[in-house]
Amino acid sequence: MLYENKNHISSGKIVRPKQVVDIPISLFKSMQGRYFVGQTETLKVGNGMNAWAGLVNPRDSNVNLYANVFTISNFSDEYLTAQVWLNITFPETSKISSKISSTNTALRPLPRNEVDIRYIESTTEVPKDGVNVYDRIVHPKTTLVSEEDGKFIEAPDGDYVIIIKSSSSNFNKVIVAFGFWEKFRH
Repeated sequence: MLYENKNHISSGKIVRPKQVVDIPISLFKSMQGRYFVGQTETLKVGNGMNAWAGLVNPRDSNVNLYANVFTISNFSDEYLTAQVWLNITFPETSKISSKISSTNTALRPLPRNEVDIRYIESTTEVPKDGVNVYDRIVHPKTTLVSEEDGKFIEAPDGDYVIIIKSSSSNFNKVIVAFGFWEKFRH
């Protein structure tokens, strides 16, 4: 039986519903200052060359990395292949992106990331270890968005890497971006 005040009777007792708020984990982590976004510089693939972009969790970070989302912007007229790899040995010749920020810029001081976005603009190198867990096709003149919801968790010294390939003899330009959060290890 419902009353005008929206209470109801259950087993002879009046039960008042409780309000519950459900927010996405990415928003919750952002509110805590633990969600970060960033991107690579422009990468070039084709003519036998591929590009690497990844979230690399340094050995001494003391955080677990939760890969949440990646995007690949393909500026070319060619189809590209994106391979997702876990726990490869990222080459020392890679660069660390400076294009990274906490998504909560209201906090002072601004939270700093422990995990790096690393990239190799163009290389013939292929992974020597790790696991290629899946591939994606990146259509011409589009941005591929893949939401992972934090299900890929990498401990210190682990990584989540995307290797982009093209069968074209032309060089194709791409940019890779990531959204992720970090959680301190106990």
